[in-house]
Order: sequence, then structure tokens, then C-alpha cells
Amino acid sequence: MQEYKNRVEAILFTTGRFMDMEELSRLTGIASSGMLKDIVQELKQDYETKEGSLTILEENGRYKLNIRKQYNYLTTKLLSDCELDKPTQETLAIIAYKNPALQSDIIKVRGTTAYDHIKFLKENDFIASERHGRTRLLKLAPKFFDYFDIVEESLKAQLEEIGAQFQTEQQETLQQEDGRQSSLEEDEEETSPNSVPEDDSQEDQEPEDSNPENENTD
Repeated sequence: MQEYKNRVEAILFTTGRFMDMEELSRLTGIASSGMLKDIVQELKQDYETKEGSLTILEENGRYKLNIRKQYNYLTTKLLSDCELDKPTQETLAIIAYKNPALQSDIIKVRGTTAYDHIKFLKENDFIASERHGRTRLLKLAPKFFDYFDIVEESLKAQLEEIGAQFQTEQQETLQQEDGRQSSLEEDEEETSPNSVPEDDSQEDQEPEDSNPENENTD
């Protein structure tokens, strides 16, 4: 039995994505679906009882070896630092929100550097593309959902929630900046020297005529 559990564990570790019983059976060589299900459940229980950073997730009869939620921040940091740089992440986020998205629309929003982002995302199987008139139609690939552990049906709702939160934070930041600016302007008015009023008591006098012709020669 331990040998079979080792096989399942090795397959789940290697693929890093959700797998159903049929695929697990084919790759592990365990023909009995009943036995395979018992093995997977035993392995799942083993991960739940031991103190480690990994766990086996179950979703609609599919299984995946994954990092525990409390350690997700580590994988997020690695993702941003190594595999996907920030500009590529931002391009991917727009594609994910629109899904499917026209490549021409993405270029309008992100600029021509997005061609490099799209190329990288396609080469690494995060997105797929197909011809669509004079441009291409970009779609999220299965790896995207497995990699980020996101259910396709709830993706847009999650992105909208993140977007709403971001807008709220931006508004709060702008309000704080406006408050600081108003405070600075008030301080400047209080500390600025009073302007010197014009002296209206003295009338402007024309300069004396120095023309020699006007001098009295008598």
C-alpha cells in the first residue's frame, strides 16, 4: 500500500495541478478505481495529520498537492520576484479580467511592450491564442487556474473585488494627499510676510525739467 501512495504522491508533486482519478490511474498504473480512491484518501489524511507546509486539496473529484494557505505569501513573493515580473503580472491580470481578450485591446492599454509579456505567457502555457481577424484572441489556459489555485467560475468576481479594494485604497490615499496639501497652503498663508501697502499720501511728482533752454538767463 505504501508503494502505491508513493506513486500517487510522486505524480501529484510532479504535475502540481488538479488531477482526476482517470488520469491518476493511467499514470500510476493502479487499475482499481476503488483502491485508488482509498489510497488518495489515505495520503490526504497523512498530510493533514503531519506538521508540514504541504496539503492535498480536493475539488470535484480532482486532487492536487499544494502549499498550505498560511504559506501562500512565500509563493506569491517567489512569483513576483522570479517567474513573472510586475509588468507581466499586470498584463496577465488584464487578460484574466477580460478573458477572452483581444490582443489589440491589450496592446492599447499596456503599450507595445505587452507583446513581450504575451509571448512569455504563451511560451509558459499561462494563456493560449488563436487568430481573430487581423489580431489574436487571448484566453487563459488550464495552467493559469491550476497555478494560481483559482476556480474559473469565481475568477471575475475575485478580480472585481480586488479592483474595488484597490480603488478604495487609491481614493483614501488621494484624500490624505489633498488634506496634507491644504494644510501646507494654510501654513504658508500664516507665515508669509504682510505685503507693504501702497502709500497713497504722496502724489507722484514729475521730475524737474533739466533742459537748459528752460533756465532763466536773466
